[in-house]
Amino acid sequence: MTATRTGPRPDSVFARMLLVWLGALLALALSACAVLPGGDALRVNVVGIEPLKGEGLELRFAVKLRAQNPNDAPIEYDGVALELELNGKALASGVSDQKGTVPRYGEAVFTVPVSISAFAAVRQAIGFIDGQNVDKVAYVLRGKLGGGAFGGVRFSDQGSFSWPQGASTGG
Repeated sequence: MTATRTGPRPDSVFARMLLVWLGALLALALSACAVLPGGDALRVNVVGIEPLKGEGLELRFAVKLRAQNPNDAPIEYDGVALELELNGKALASGVSDQKGTVPRYGEAVFTVPVSISAFAAVRQAIGFIDGQNVDKVAYVLRGKLGGGAFGGVRFSDQGSFSWPQGASTGG
């Protein structure tokens, strides 16, 4: 005599629960994605630079950044990465493990230590000596506020600045 089971089989109950969980996760993911499109870009500007103690052949600076969030949702971050180019050449990079929030329609100031290797500094100097126009120096600042469900928020800023009169080495 074989026993017959009454009620649902355990594997079909598990399959149903799995489908319910997957459906709930998909709905949650789609609702999170709906917040991303149409948002304005995070605005990040350098507001200060202070020297730090370096090791050997490197220069170190504390770069103070102001992030402005022109959106209706706060931006939580856990970690910051930063890189700087001058005249199309990599110059400095830095990371920080700090955490924080850029409030909705608000701003936050944070500091990232950056390093400039001696080789990057020499490469820049050689470019100026080779006759590149040093009256205006083009820069590109790129970075990322880490964390969040989608890996963080990227930002960039670019422009140029002028050397003070008489500081140019070009002829």
